[in-house]
Amino acid sequence: MSRTSKKAAATARKTRLDEMRRAQQARDRRNRIITITLSTVIVTGLVGFGAYAVNSANDKDDQQTAAAKKPVRGVKSWDAKKLGRNHVTKAVTYGMNPPVGGDHDQAWMTCDGTVYTKAIPNENAVQSLEHGAVWVTYNGKAGDSDVAKLGEKVAKTPYSLMSPVDDQAGPVMLSAWGHQLTVDKASDPRVEQFFTKYVQGAQTPEPGAACTNGLEGS
Repeated sequence: MSRTSKKAAATARKTRLDEMRRAQQARDRRNRIITITLSTVIVTGLVGFGAYAVNSANDKDDQQTAAAKKPVRGVKSWDAKKLGRNHVTKAVTYGMNPPVGGDHDQAWMTCDGTVYTKAIPNENAVQSLEHGAVWVTYNGKAGDSDVAKLGEKVAKTPYSLMSPVDDQAGPVMLSAWGHQLTVDKASDPRVEQFFTKYVQGAQTPEPGAACTNGLEGS
């Protein structure tokens, strides 16, 4: 090959290498732009979702706080200052059935979403109320489907318990410390309102006290 041909071939190779290098640099720039763009979109999305989640959580908390402040229609209340809180070892005669407060046993009934199928001692249930639990009770006037629905509600609600009370006046009664509601059906919207307002509500004499590791019933 002549010197001229070799020079031309070298020049051609250099030209191709330069073109390939420029093409690679262009691809690298495009990839960087795509990566930065995708990262920006992802970060923006995550920030937006995080803000949405926080706002949603705050909105839910605000709604629950607002609901807890509203009175529940039909709730009967007793003066908490007049309800005894002494620990006793004997049976107590209460002024309401089921009781909503008063002297009671030092042991609480486990109330961590606990559904009892047999009657439980009032004195132990009252201790659970003192810890901020809602006690759902029912008698033979309550429908089977209502009992089942209430059981499902209690089972997924910490600081609640449920048991039969055959001699109570209403089909379904919900009790918290110093407060009580009677309803005919589990579908009554006041059931949800009562739970929202009184599970670990402002009426609780001992907020945060245990509802686990108590008595389990017979």
